Amino acid sequence: MLPMSYRSLLIAMIIVGVSDSSTCWGQLIVAHRGASDEAPENTLAAFRLAWKQDADAIEGDFYLTKDHQIVAIHDKTTERTAGVNLDVRRESLSKLQSLDVGSWKHRQFAEERVPTLEQVCDTIPATGRLVLEIKDSARIVPHLVQAIESIESLKALLPDRLLIISFDDKVVAAARKQLPQVKAMWLTNFEEDETTGQIRPSIQSILGTLSRIDATGLDCKAAAHIEEDFARQLQNAGFEFHVWTVDNPKVAKRFQMLGVDSITTNRPAAIRQTLGLVPAATP
Repeated sequence: MLPMSYRSLLIAMIIVGVSDSSTCWGQLIVAHRGASDEAPENTLAAFRLAWKQDADAIEGDFYLTKDHQIVAIHDKTTERTAGVNLDVRRESLSKLQSLDVGSWKHRQFAEERVPTLEQVCDTIPATGRLVLEIKDSARIVPHLVQAIESIESLKALLPDRLLIISFDDKVVAAARKQLPQVKAMWLTNFEEDETTGQIRPSIQSILGTLSRIDATGLDCKAAAHIEEDFARQLQNAGFEFHVWTVDNPKVAKRFQMLGVDSITTNRPAAIRQTLGLVPAATP
């Protein structure tokens, strides 16, 4: 039997080597909420810094406002990042953009505001990509379709530089139905059963969900239990495999060896240097 390190390398070579460049991004570095280790998450400052740090893609979280604007913010309310408790979905864009969402990180970011999807897209360079996490319900998908039709910088990302992700399987299913030309991944974390010690969801359950909702692949927590067989089963079933959120160099190297399609991190420059990856070219 081959030693573990060689078997891991072989799996990585198989997964990356057989991928069709027209449908797979390759192994990319994704900036989690922008370069959020150094700048306030989901702000233009964080996204711009991510590009300066040679991220291949930025990941942002999006909700629909009261006046049907798509905005980047992680939480349902503004309390954590603005110190004011407003429900994002029940407020207008103008109200949300009156808030300072940067000072919590450092006073130098006091002018940062909740950005719109269009403002986020306007930061993306010609070779950049957007991983758009939908935090809202499936109600946002028709508005995203309209946004793609009306926002040139967003439309320019189709079909290969936009990826939709969500923990809500209904959102992924709706996105695949209404935007079939756009990749959509199902997000999941993992839990360990206190009685049996089994990890949920299992790979069998994951494969079932991905097939049922017509997902393009899986974007999951970079959990310790994930090994070669997990990656192999996803790849053999034709699904992409992405992981989040990896700031530890050893963990990043392990998932690089497993041949994941992308690694999401708060520290894009540091993780890229650790893995020795050059910025990816546009497909």
